[in-house]
Amino acid sequence: MSLNAYFQDEAPPAQGGLQSLRLSVMVWHLCWSGYTLLGLLGLLFLPASLFVIGAMVAITVPGAACVMLLSRDSQVMRQGLMWLWAGCAFIAVALTGGIAGPLAAWCALPLLAAVVLNQRTLITLGASLAFGVTLFAIMISMWHGIRLPDDQEGFWLSVIANVSMVAGLGLAVLPALRMRSERAIDAEDARARLLNMLTEQPGLLICVDGDGRVVSAYGEAPAGLDLKALLQLGLSASAHVPDRIVVKAAIEQAIMEGRADIGFTPYAAMDHYVLLSLRRGQDNRLYGVMNDGSLSHAHEASLEAARVEAESLNQGKTQFLASMSHELRTPLNAVIGFSDIMRMQLFGEMPPKYAEYAQLIWESGQHVLDMINDVLDMSKIEAQKYELTLEGFDMREPVSAALRLIRGQAHEKAIDIISHMPQMPVMVTADKRAIKQICLNLLSNAVKFTPQGGHVTLTLSPTEAGVDILIADTGIGIAPDDLSRIGQPYEQSGTPEQRAMGTGLGLSIVKSMAHLLGGTMTLSSQLGEGTTVRVSLPVVKPEEQPELPMPVPVQPEPAGVVQSLEAFVRAAQNATLSHNPLEDIHHTPEGLSSFSDFVIRPPKS
Repeated sequence: MSLNAYFQDEAPPAQGGLQSLRLSVMVWHLCWSGYTLLGLLGLLFLPASLFVIGAMVAITVPGAACVMLLSRDSQVMRQGLMWLWAGCAFIAVALTGGIAGPLAAWCALPLLAAVVLNQRTLITLGASLAFGVTLFAIMISMWHGIRLPDDQEGFWLSVIANVSMVAGLGLAVLPALRMRSERAIDAEDARARLLNMLTEQPGLLICVDGDGRVVSAYGEAPAGLDLKALLQLGLSASAHVPDRIVVKAAIEQAIMEGRADIGFTPYAAMDHYVLLSLRRGQDNRLYGVMNDGSLSHAHEASLEAARVEAESLNQGKTQFLASMSHELRTPLNAVIGFSDIMRMQLFGEMPPKYAEYAQLIWESGQHVLDMINDVLDMSKIEAQKYELTLEGFDMREPVSAALRLIRGQAHEKAIDIISHMPQMPVMVTADKRAIKQICLNLLSNAVKFTPQGGHVTLTLSPTEAGVDILIADTGIGIAPDDLSRIGQPYEQSGTPEQRAMGTGLGLSIVKSMAHLLGGTMTLSSQLGEGTTVRVSLPVVKPEEQPELPMPVPVQPEPAGVVQSLEAFVRAAQNATLSHNPLEDIHHTPEGLSSFSDFVIRPPKS
């Protein structure tokens, strides 16, 4: 225990302990007053001198003054009582000749009173006051201004002083020892409860050094884990041979980055799976928890297999529909065309029944063709072969529809969506579904890769050449090396965790649709600060430009170019990011050093 910690005040005891401590203090002080009064009465029969009587009366005062603690027991009142003890002790010692007198032992009365009050800061004050009283008592003895009591008075005063100090110290130490013994018992009970909680919890808590050797372990061992290999050879030796490299890499990652989460197959137990989560402590050791993840791993494996199979089937369906579009439409158009000729009787009249059949054939063919067109449109979006449906409309309508769809997702992450659109209608000729899809994909990406509490801004602004859609976020950003390939199908950037948040198709769809509309997509980003995407579409009023121009290739913005709106968004991000929400809160419980290093119980089947 450090010196500063020793002189700090102890935590206040429980209500019952506080009442007991106050009662013991009162009883001790009253016993002291009674003892000194009896000594004073005995000295009156000698008879004693006025100096001796004054000394005995003075030393009785602090014992009786403890009654002030009944009305208000506070740190200030106890410190005042300590000063009263020091003053009365100095008067008693000074009136009997100072340090050479028979009451010299009472120079330590302030320290004795501090022991009675049972507070460390008061003990410090009492020791200082006792030292001061001793110095003044020495000065009184050197002055020789007060005579020493005669032999008879000196004998009885020495008896009273020494007996009072010995008895008072014994009675003062007993309550303090009892309080500390009770606190020690409470600490042992708390330690036992903590140890029981550590050993009975369903996971295996481990402490690992930098080499991967287990220093301590508590809890239930996961099923299939080889405890002998774990405790004797280390953490990596408990894993199956192909997974040992993964375990070693996780240990290195936890040492370097502070955390690592992996799963591995235990040694000689291929039908089990162990989940391991490691964190670096303040002492540079690794602390982790091991759990049985066999069921969850099997479930994840089955889900992954189903996902791969579904993706394979979906890809096959898309390729089949794309390749069969001509084969399906050509004969169906022929059927519709011939039935149309027959129902219109272009080559002569036919019986009414045949005319009715021709009408039914034409209507059924039109119905089947509409269904095929809907299915082919969806497959072409996935295959990037979407056909535009040009119409005149207000550009604000599909943009507002996309904003309405994304606001719910943004609200769940506490992300502010800010939109800037013209007050007057912006009439364009374009594909309304494509415009809506462009805005929806960009807003979805911005919300997905923006941390909680961030901002996403959408700006719709007419230009001389058409319309610009600018979407800026305060998200994780894109590295400069990744900007050149972002926008290609299935291309992603960032860490594996960040790549797992998407499929890499959002920007490629936006890029393809922008090309179909004859526009461009420009992308600028700063890693850790945010991303700005600008889609420029040469769509104007129908009367001015009825047809769309040919597509123009996408040109990325030069490095270092920052738009004014983007600078505003980044400034807002820097102002709002005050702390890292993923930052660890380290806390090491005290008292664990005396536990057993290993308390492991077998798994409960």
